[in-house]
Amino acid sequence: MAQNKPKILVVDDEETLCEALRFNLVEAGYDVVTAHSAEEVLALDLSGVSLILLDIMMGDISGTQLASILKKRQATASIPVIFCTAKDAEDDMIAGLELGADDYITKPYSIRNVLARVKTVLRRTAGQAPAGAVGREHNEEGFITFDGLSLSPERKICRVDGEEVRMPRKEFEILSLLMRNPGRVFTREEILKAVWPEEVIVVDRVVDVNITRLRSKLGAYGRFIVTKPAYGYGFSV
Repeated sequence: MAQNKPKILVVDDEETLCEALRFNLVEAGYDVVTAHSAEEVLALDLSGVSLILLDIMMGDISGTQLASILKKRQATASIPVIFCTAKDAEDDMIAGLELGADDYITKPYSIRNVLARVKTVLRRTAGQAPAGAVGREHNEEGFITFDGLSLSPERKICRVDGEEVRMPRKEFEILSLLMRNPGRVFTREEILKAVWPEEVIVVDRVVDVNITRLRSKLGAYGRFIVTKPAYGYGFSV
């Protein structure tokens, strides 16, 4: 049964806090690995990790720097990240979310809140292969295709001119929402409600940040994501 447990990596330079999180997550039924620095994480085998709880203010390599490194590596780019930090300014939250973080929890926080956020993110990422997993080839059934852009909402695959493009979960879910509803314009509030859990407070600006990153990754096909001033975003060919 242990093999079925989601594996969570907790990274915090406060060993006492790290141990408290580990204890409570284990009690909640998770398999937990801990690390006290970014350098320690970079030396670990992260295959099978389902989620990373990551502090921002750490030693020589900060949590945001570590997240940036992991998101650039193919083997770890898809691992969801929840930042746990004492930095609570809006700009800090935006910076974390711009890196592809799935959530942002400020200290001091309750264990109950952390467990709820962890459960929400894992539920939303269910069915995605863990880091390091080897995927199987699939046929094209189930793909939504417009010119050279194709997407499978079920298999979590996006291709641009036949090449798979990896992107953080929120970007993928926004793109999936838009591509499944071509021609419809979604307000920022509708996108937030569809992509972010209701209990997570996220500002409208986060939608704009994710749209900008999406357009960049889609290259010439970024033009399909259109902006309707004073309304929101849609997908149009």
